[in-house]
Amino acid sequence: MSILIKPIITEKATADSEMNNRYTFLVDTTANKVEIKKAVETAYGVTVDKVRTQNYGPERKTRYTKTGLQRGKTNRIKKAIVDVAEGDAIDFYNNL
Repeated sequence: MSILIKPIITEKATADSEMNNRYTFLVDTTANKVEIKKAVETAYGVTVDKVRTQNYGPERKTRYTKTGLQRGKTNRIKKAIVDVAEGDAIDFYNNL
């Protein structure tokens, strides 16, 4: 199973990558910081200085339908914010 699921390309994440050389990824929920660092370094060929992680729990939802009350939840996710060394950069748009 891959540790890096996909990069997060939002307005906030793009501004953070341009200003502070930080990149955001959606990662496997069981991955730790050391594994995330190795995966980014091998996938993109950059030197990683620091890794920050954020765990998001499932969002619970309730719907009222004809058949009754339906309860459900979304999947939990984990984000990683990776600081890349000065002079290195990751180009997500290179191979589109």
